[in-house]
Amino acid sequence: MKRMGMRGYGGWAGKVLRVDLSTGRCWTEDTIERYKAYLGGTGIGYKVMWDEVPAGTKPFDPENRIIFAVGPLAGTGAPCNGRTAVTTLWPTCWPEPLVASGHMGGQFAAKLKYAGYDAVVIQGKAAHPVWLMIADQKVEIRDARGIWGQGIRGATAAISGIMGTDAVVAAIGQAGENLVPMSVVMSSVSHSAGGVGSVMGSKKLKAIGVRGSGSIRIEGRKEDWEKLIKYHLTLLGANNQHVVPNSPQPWAEFDNPTSRWNASPGRSWGASAYPVDTGTCDPRDTNRIAYRSNNAAFFLGDIAWRYTVRGNGCTSCPIRCHTMLKVPPVTAKYGISAVGQNTCTGLLFGAAFFKEFPDGPRGMARLEACMVGMNLADDLGIWCNYMQVQRDFKKLYYGGVVEKKLDAREFRSYSWKKYEQGDPAFLFELLPRIAEKKGELGTALGQGTGYMLERWSLSEEEWGKDKDLAYWKMGHPRHHASEDSGQCGLLINLVYNRDPTCHAHTNFLRNGLPLPVQKKIAAEIWGSAEAVDAVGEYKPMHPSKARMAKWSLLRKELHDSLSLCSWMAPWAASPLREREYRGDVSIESMLYKLATGDDKDRGELDQIAERIFLLHRALTIRAMGTKEMRVRHDKIPEWVFTDKSGRPPYTKGTTHLDRNDVQTALDMFYDELGWDRATGAPTRGTYRKFGLGSIAEALAKRNLVPE
Repeated sequence: MKRMGMRGYGGWAGKVLRVDLSTGRCWTEDTIERYKAYLGGTGIGYKVMWDEVPAGTKPFDPENRIIFAVGPLAGTGAPCNGRTAVTTLWPTCWPEPLVASGHMGGQFAAKLKYAGYDAVVIQGKAAHPVWLMIADQKVEIRDARGIWGQGIRGATAAISGIMGTDAVVAAIGQAGENLVPMSVVMSSVSHSAGGVGSVMGSKKLKAIGVRGSGSIRIEGRKEDWEKLIKYHLTLLGANNQHVVPNSPQPWAEFDNPTSRWNASPGRSWGASAYPVDTGTCDPRDTNRIAYRSNNAAFFLGDIAWRYTVRGNGCTSCPIRCHTMLKVPPVTAKYGISAVGQNTCTGLLFGAAFFKEFPDGPRGMARLEACMVGMNLADDLGIWCNYMQVQRDFKKLYYGGVVEKKLDAREFRSYSWKKYEQGDPAFLFELLPRIAEKKGELGTALGQGTGYMLERWSLSEEEWGKDKDLAYWKMGHPRHHASEDSGQCGLLINLVYNRDPTCHAHTNFLRNGLPLPVQKKIAAEIWGSAEAVDAVGEYKPMHPSKARMAKWSLLRKELHDSLSLCSWMAPWAASPLREREYRGDVSIESMLYKLATGDDKDRGELDQIAERIFLLHRALTIRAMGTKEMRVRHDKIPEWVFTDKSGRPPYTKGTTHLDRNDVQTALDMFYDELGWDRATGAPTRGTYRKFGLGSIAEALAKRNLVPE
């Protein structure tokens, strides 16, 4: 078995694969020489986009790039290292496409590294449908006309039949082929990067198949690496780094009913081949980490335990957050497989379209809707945009908009009575039409919220007043924003061009520990216990909240570039009473240092993370052609400032915020980042501080840097 890695550097495979589909040319670049300052993952993606994709490029232009990139920890055995960042111009970003990244789990990241590559950069457009075969150093662009039109499962099976069952396939479905912006690329059965499927489709690229027979060199001593991995495992909680169980356990000082740590004696995987009782899962028993979480039961209720086969997940991740379900009744009722697997919004994809079900919110009909949704959406390759499409659909239908916008014939072609009654069979009428751009409703929903509102002459401002819609800005929803973590969540949701997919803040705030314990840990990390408030009992802005928001952003970029799962990282808290529930916020730098041999501490890695995020901001400013980011980009929906009961902000039981206090929060946040308060744009000095002086000069020539 060959071992990869540049001389003097472990972790990295050492090469970036470049593919031009227009010419058929494939070549490689040296990772360390060009990209080491950006680590990997989103860092490589943003660097390529800055260097090679000029402002004004559209998502479906051949000149656009789509970059599948991983980091130096992918494939190393570090816990939770299975993430692949997919960076491109975002087709659902409204009113103009801007740079963003999707994040795909499964086995793709490790296989790409074992084949010898840290990233695949794809440009151009093929003359006919193709798929990319990567088998170690053998790279071929192959004809995909025989699988074009198939779903993701069929395409994956066909390519696996050619490459072998040890290959991993990332493919698009009919939604991506038909250039539906609300589409995904999916690998490893249920691991998807949302929003990028149509960019692959625009390039006529059906799939990427990867088989790697190599390995990754670890620079540090084997015994030190193994010791660090064992230490890291002791810090892990359950899914989303929840560190207390949701019911009393003999080992636990605390429990919290909101925790995703839902294992306990008597809670069993009812559909497994042999009885599996999840048990107490003492945190010191690191061989039973996978029993801690059952996301199907967390999201769907106790009924899911009866149908749980096991957990599934990504390379080197013991959490196994993708629950595999076996629900035999759906085969006879709907003609679909009895087996499905997913997590979070993937599990809820089908059920979330319905307002109610005949047997209640946690009954069998809801479970069946989840199975139908997974079966259809994961094969057609439809994205839910963190369930924004489902919330939009319910508002549009029950508000009478659907009936007004569709002609009578199309409206009558849907079984609306089935829909209102919560019949999962309705999904067979709706989802294929989204994937096929069939009819006005399917086409509008597939465009994404911003473009749908524009198409139907609906007001984005009105959409932003409805808290239940969870709409934020630029065609995308909030993601653990002010409703979840006050000013910290608000600040994080302002600065990205899609929902931020950042969990660093909420993983800590929702970890289940009592507030006094959280505050003690918070004071050590962010300098004050005031960084943390109880949910629904927020206090006015404090400088430590701005520090926490910046820290969370840097963790996101760091994890997306190292290839660590942001659903589990960071490890600021742990389940260990003897550590007073402290985690270790240096674990990333310890892993990085031992893997690569590059002696960087936590602060130095944070500097790289800030460089990466600065590049994201620079790309956004260049594309928008304005430095007035505070007004033009960092927008806040009206629902953040309203409370239906009329209670004032910072009253116990309400989550809305004060307008003036939020402006103070922005000032503090911009100060922490070295950005100009008036414009929200990074200063020339900040760019230079992080080695981006040439970017500052390029932006300054266009008057895009504050004076």
